Amino acid sequence: MSDVFYVASRKGLFTYRRDGADWVSGAPAFLGEPVSAVLKDKRDGALYAALNLGHFGVKLHRSDDDGASWKELPAPAFAKSADGDENAPSVELVWTLAAGGADERDAIWAGTIPGALFRSDDRGESWKLIDSLWNQPERQGWFGGGYDNPGIHSVLVDPRDSAKLTLGVSCGGIWKSDDRGVSWRLAGRGLRAAFLPPEQTNDLNTQDPHRLALCKSAPDTIWCQHHNGVFLSRDGADTFEEIRDIPPAVFGFAVAAHPNDPDTAWLVPGVKDECRVPVDGKLIVNKTIDSGKTFFAMCDGLPQTPSYDLVYRHALDVDETGARLAMGSTTGNLWASDDGGQKWRALSRHLPPVSQVAFG
Repeated sequence: MSDVFYVASRKGLFTYRRDGADWVSGAPAFLGEPVSAVLKDKRDGALYAALNLGHFGVKLHRSDDDGASWKELPAPAFAKSADGDENAPSVELVWTLAAGGADERDAIWAGTIPGALFRSDDRGESWKLIDSLWNQPERQGWFGGGYDNPGIHSVLVDPRDSAKLTLGVSCGGIWKSDDRGVSWRLAGRGLRAAFLPPEQTNDLNTQDPHRLALCKSAPDTIWCQHHNGVFLSRDGADTFEEIRDIPPAVFGFAVAAHPNDPDTAWLVPGVKDECRVPVDGKLIVNKTIDSGKTFFAMCDGLPQTPSYDLVYRHALDVDETGARLAMGSTTGNLWASDDGGQKWRALSRHLPPVSQVAFG
């Protein structure tokens, strides 16, 4: 089981370590600074943190001693406009960081707002824009969901073949590459966007997947928490089946897939659109162990009214065994479970708003 996890928050990066039966946090890194994404690279042990400093821009740091010290790296960025075009794109947010495959030790992927994909082949020392995706004609049809501009929030690397990538774009659908981003194709047949006019409901290019999660031992199984539903793919996101009638709601942001059991996943439901709070003020985690045929509403240790906790896309994670979970909310609550989500313990009730939790 993992004995460490990281919490990216609006005011710093917190590290929780296991101490017997307890989780203990030390002083945060980047105190007072918004940390938008964190990655623990299990290939070499490096720890990456992306920061969003507003007026001062996007920053990126790497630690090779598990947070004891940090090195600032160049952040993913577009090439400067030769003519000084004020409308030239710029990276507003590093929304997600993902390690490359086991056979490409130094490769790191970054998904950003606006909807761009960047790759580093030297542990973040330099970055290149994946032009093949940025120049897709369909990208002109993408649009923002919760943010003004579209963004890439999910980058899945197939553990069997590091050349195979699956991206989740809000709002721009699901895109796949079989050649490390040289070429791309739209995927996600079966998704539907109820927020669009009827004739556009099944348009693949304007879907709003909130989060994608794959089962590492069966990576053709991909769970999708969509803006208006929960979907499951058994063919690597080419097609999806909608899972309907999940009490108390099908709306949410976070989804975690069991690493070893393709039939098991966890979701955090809520009231959709402008409200975005737990249904009836009761925070629960929905768990299925039979591919969505049935769900167990797990609430032991979670606030049961009134709760206003929203769990962001990346703020629910499961460790490599599928037994330990961690979850943080926009109201600064942080919970952990040692038994697959049956029971939860509050580790803190006064953190800054949490953007991501990630096991080491």
